[in-house]
Amino acid sequence: DMSTVGIVMATYNGEKYVREQIESILGNTYTEWKLWLWDDGSKDSTVSILKEYEEKYPGKIIVYQNQENLGVVQNFLLGAKRCDTDYIMFCDQDDVWKKDKIRKTLEAMRETEEKEGADYPVTVFSDVVVVDSELRKINPSFYQVSKLNTKKLDLNHLLMENKLIGCTIMMNSPVKKLLTNLPKSARVHDWWIALITSAFGKIVYLPEATMLYRQHENNVIGNENFLSYIQNRLRNLKKQKQVLMDTQRQAYEFLQIYKNELSKEDKRVVYEFANLRNRNWFQRRYIIFTRGYLKTGLIRNLGVFLIV
Repeated sequence: DMSTVGIVMATYNGEKYVREQIESILGNTYTEWKLWLWDDGSKDSTVSILKEYEEKYPGKIIVYQNQENLGVVQNFLLGAKRCDTDYIMFCDQDDVWKKDKIRKTLEAMRETEEKEGADYPVTVFSDVVVVDSELRKINPSFYQVSKLNTKKLDLNHLLMENKLIGCTIMMNSPVKKLLTNLPKSARVHDWWIALITSAFGKIVYLPEATMLYRQHENNVIGNENFLSYIQNRLRNLKKQKQVLMDTQRQAYEFLQIYKNELSKEDKRVVYEFANLRNRNWFQRRYIIFTRGYLKTGLIRNLGVFLIV
């Protein structure tokens, strides 16, 4: 049966690439989708490009203009919340989807739902090809170059480190139903979805690249190599401390919103992470180590032990 997939794209001053992105969705082999375009106050010609597509594909492409600037996290989560489809995908304004992205992601989703039941919260994410602004290949696999461990998707690991690339995500409606209160402290929208799904359902990794992930100088999440990662970390210890604080704040808000739904064990896991800042030097390191609030790889974890 053909389920409708809702695609939520948040746009902001995206005139340069948004046409290419929409065309790549239109070119997908799976055609039962609706594209919701949420513009967050673009000052360039983005909105007129979006409206052009809305006129051409009425009922299939829908444009909304936010009354006030929401910022990317709220824009995506609110967009997802308002989607009325069985499945929801996130989409960035400047990438290019491979033509089988929707189909392959949906297959991985359905396979999991068959095992777990249709009312079980499932989120699927995949790898991407990293490309430059002209779509020239930089790296065939983001996860290979970033060395992020896609197997460690338990709550303990995810509280400390996000593993998901937001624009590869598909979630089912049971995940969406859990988006009750929208967070103020979520660091990125995909991280919030990851925490919810890890606590109440299952995250599934599809180990193949489903899209071209465009990197620019001004990209939100860079794709730096390992050595420059370390150098940046050492140079910006103060900033890193702040990032870790923000991550704990995210956990604290997660606990506030879901404390009645979380299992006793998960509640403790989240509580201890959220309250790291109230522990002494030794306790913080001991808790991180014994609880497994770890990042991927020795170097990143040494970084954590340095700043925590």
